[in-house]
Amino acid sequence: MPSFLLEVGTEELPASFLSGAIAQWQQRIPKSLDENSLVNDGVKIYGTPRRLAVLITGLPVQQPDREEEIKGPPAKAAFKEDGTVTPAGAGFAKKQGVEISAFEIRPTEKGDFIFVKKVTPGRPVADILRELIPQWIFSLEGKRLMRWGDGDVRFSRPIRWLVMLLDDIILPLELANGSETVKSDRISRGHRILHQGDISINHANDYVEMLRQGYVVVDVDERNRTIQEQVNAAAKSKNGMTEIYPDLLAEVVNLVEYPSAVVGNFEEAFLELPTEVTTTVMVTHQRYFPVFKISNTSEASQELLPNFITISNGNPQKSEIIAEGNGKVIRARLADGRYFYEKDLEKPLESFLPKLEKVTFQEDLGSVRRKVDRICKIAELISLQLKLGENDRNHIQRAALLCKADLVSNMVYEFPELQGIMGEKYAVKSGENEAVSKAISEHYLPRNADDILPQTLAGQIVGLADRLDTLASIFGLGMIPSGSSDPFALRRAANAIVNITWTGNLQINLQALLEQVTNNFAIEYNKDANKLIPLLKDFFLQRIRTLLQEEKGIDYDLVNAILGESDSEYTERALQDLIDTRNRAVFLQEIRNDGRLADIYETVNRSTRLAAQGDLDTQQLEPSPLIQENLFQKPSEAAFYSALVNLLPQTQAAQKSRDYQQLVSALQQIAPTVGNFFDGAESVLVMDENPEIKRNRLHLLSLLRNHSRVLADFGCIVKN
Repeated sequence: MPSFLLEVGTEELPASFLSGAIAQWQQRIPKSLDENSLVNDGVKIYGTPRRLAVLITGLPVQQPDREEEIKGPPAKAAFKEDGTVTPAGAGFAKKQGVEISAFEIRPTEKGDFIFVKKVTPGRPVADILRELIPQWIFSLEGKRLMRWGDGDVRFSRPIRWLVMLLDDIILPLELANGSETVKSDRISRGHRILHQGDISINHANDYVEMLRQGYVVVDVDERNRTIQEQVNAAAKSKNGMTEIYPDLLAEVVNLVEYPSAVVGNFEEAFLELPTEVTTTVMVTHQRYFPVFKISNTSEASQELLPNFITISNGNPQKSEIIAEGNGKVIRARLADGRYFYEKDLEKPLESFLPKLEKVTFQEDLGSVRRKVDRICKIAELISLQLKLGENDRNHIQRAALLCKADLVSNMVYEFPELQGIMGEKYAVKSGENEAVSKAISEHYLPRNADDILPQTLAGQIVGLADRLDTLASIFGLGMIPSGSSDPFALRRAANAIVNITWTGNLQINLQALLEQVTNNFAIEYNKDANKLIPLLKDFFLQRIRTLLQEEKGIDYDLVNAILGESDSEYTERALQDLIDTRNRAVFLQEIRNDGRLADIYETVNRSTRLAAQGDLDTQQLEPSPLIQENLFQKPSEAAFYSALVNLLPQTQAAQKSRDYQQLVSALQQIAPTVGNFFDGAESVLVMDENPEIKRNRLHLLSLLRNHSRVLADFGCIVKN
């Protein structure tokens, strides 16, 4: 069973392209092999900045023969009455490459048809691979693909060599690019510095080891492990610890072919800078790993040591020279940071506010300063809803006013990643309250899907206000996300609003906020709020639905039961009380898992379906003014009525306390009574010929439906 090696040698590939290309090949090449019936023992994708490679083991020598059954024309169209073949029949035989004797006539629903069994001989695997390889290479997607030379070939970087081996035999292939041609061979190239000569690959299975001898580690996972081990050891050598930042690790893994950790240093005076500034310079701009002091708990503290760790692709024997060169670079960057920091501290944070007038938030929406005013108004609306005290409201208003001030600072202009973080630092230095300072940085949280949420009340409310303004404003301009297009990250903003509300257990009325914010926006920018509000509500309902299913693990039908299906009563309720919406969904899932839902499902769901034929309002819970006891014909009706009377206080208590366990317990207790009404010895026919009796019985069922609706719409729930 032969092995196949393909190596595409290039000029240095960007790390982002390399990681994407590896992921694409990991998905596409096995699929491509399956489509061509090329079974194998495994596909391994390799990659470094100068190459992409795939090693496929256990391939067949030849593709297996493929047998397929082909349906032809109707028998009466293929043969004449005398049994001779018609032109249509002869044409079908010629097209399929078979004799007339191979025809088989079979009956179908549409009459007798011609069928043939066609065997397509398998092709040599080498021929198939030569056809597939250009597809594998040039179907790779990435940003800024380039042309080179005088050809039209587009790839991330110029292709310089091509290795193609089936075991130890070279598969001939030429990649033409204008006047340039790259021919397949067994010659690869080693490390640019440590092994400048060519490497001749004897056999496909020798690839990884022979490249290692040329100081190239082609296995991405191996480089990942090596880098982590070296970085941790280097930090330990300085009596410190480091943090392995996932994004930084993923990038440096694809920037080197033979990783070597190098420890450098800088002056301790730079440690006077905020830690976030120094780590941003190291991690984001220089791709260095910072070194932290070890805390009393034997974990990394937030206090830095005057060292850094860089992953070199050079000669390990020249580590001191490499460290000195990197040290010069980071000293210059830190010196810039210190200058910006000291310059910014010459005046209080509030003094930056006028400059926000010159920063555009969005062309049609005006300046960031104007946005800040809107944030302040929305934050006050939220504070009023929550009935906060004067002290909290003052802190929130101050934080809202200053939340974007650092955007025009020297530091954030140079290092945009520090927005909010520097705002907090400058607020503290300006003498602002701790709650105000913390809220300035927290209002940006979460910055991404894996980030933490704001923990302080002021940070939560200013964060909600900021995002509500963005959503109402961008929606107001008609820039609604569609498909994968969401340039203003509005889905993420709406998700954050819901998650912040849930995490903080903030009893806000989101529907009222959306209406107030949208109306204020419409007045200020001369827009139609009546068209905008429904769009925003639907958008939030979609996000709530997604979060309940994907983050809370709620079954889809239970989510439907909570949010309703085109039921305005439920959709409005969901937006009016996000906490109750989450709690009811989680509780429904809980009672499904422990079996309590099954105890009440049959009777409540059956009642709900029949109640749809009645005319009782869904808000009605009190049975006494509706039910006419004199119309009862069987004891089961009286028992049902009595059960509803007893159920009423339990339902009212659940409405008031939002404790739905007592409601479910009460529904469990009356389930046998309702079951007897339907199917017991005293069962009744709900659709009685007497319209008054029929209506009376439908009212009984409708009342039970209404009580259960306090928890959810049982008509949406699927039997489990």
